[in-house]
Amino acid sequence: MTDHDFITGLPKAELHLHIEGSLEPELMFALAERNRITIPFATVEAVRAAYDFSNLQDFLDIYYAGANVLQTEQDFRDLAVAYFDRAAADGVVHAEIMFDPQTHTDRGIAFGTVIAGLLAGMADAETRHSMTSKLIMSFLRHLDEEAAFATLAAAEPWLDRIDAVGLDSSELGHPPEKFARVFAAARGKGLRLVAHAGEEGPPDYVRQALDLLDIDRLDHGNRSLEDPVLTARLARIGMTLTVCPLSNLKLCVVRDMAEHPIDRMLKAGLRATINSDDPAYFGGYIADNYRAVAMARGLDRNDLALLARNSFLGSFLPDDVVAKHLATLDTYVGANA
Repeated sequence: MTDHDFITGLPKAELHLHIEGSLEPELMFALAERNRITIPFATVEAVRAAYDFSNLQDFLDIYYAGANVLQTEQDFRDLAVAYFDRAAADGVVHAEIMFDPQTHTDRGIAFGTVIAGLLAGMADAETRHSMTSKLIMSFLRHLDEEAAFATLAAAEPWLDRIDAVGLDSSELGHPPEKFARVFAAARGKGLRLVAHAGEEGPPDYVRQALDLLDIDRLDHGNRSLEDPVLTARLARIGMTLTVCPLSNLKLCVVRDMAEHPIDRMLKAGLRATINSDDPAYFGGYIADNYRAVAMARGLDRNDLALLARNSFLGSFLPDDVVAKHLATLDTYVGANA
């Protein structure tokens, strides 16, 4: 078995995936036509050319523009089904997907339309792929605290189907402390907490996420390595980092994949995982991300298995389910040593 095939077959969980960021140009065009929406691109190739951005804000501008084609419950179901089909082909057996309700409610789409479509796609994935999934509702950090509280209130009828809240969008200038009260409110409702920090923002944003938001999982976290004390703390408490290599490259968090710190993270004892972030925009789904760091950083099969193991340990699955996934993983690795 080649390493390429080993990565594809490796049982894994994906913990950092923005479902809106899996909107491929072909589906964008199909939904635009179905919903009679004009988009500022003449061809699929023109959309892909527009993906030549170099920073987070340029990406977000096209990301929000693309989301305009998502109008109906069927659209959101189709979006989710397309992602889960690709994830299943990459060996994903469990996914914890993020969605940005404010991206849709702010343009007049009902919260219920969004989540009902996503839940239908999740049910389809379980039926057709035996893939489990959980839903993370992310607040847009460039909006204010009041808007986040309004979103949490809108989610109230659906909280039994939402497992966690998150924090994404433009990081710089929007520190985690801005959302400390709404995260505390979410915790009070029994939700788990995750947040983007240390992607473009400084190590202090990671500290704020830990100390002020009381997060259960850290999204990205690359810049934590700039602070040895913070790095040691993350390792000591077993904090999971959801690292997204191709995203890091596309957004210039790293200049070259050969400089990616994933192996440094593992050597430092960090519970790092590999994820695809916004795969339609960043050039690859989860297996592509595994292959990119394996090739650039010389990771062997033990390293790859450790990353997959971390993905289950860092998930929000019950302990007994995690144990079953780890046993399956160990069997797979043993048969392909």
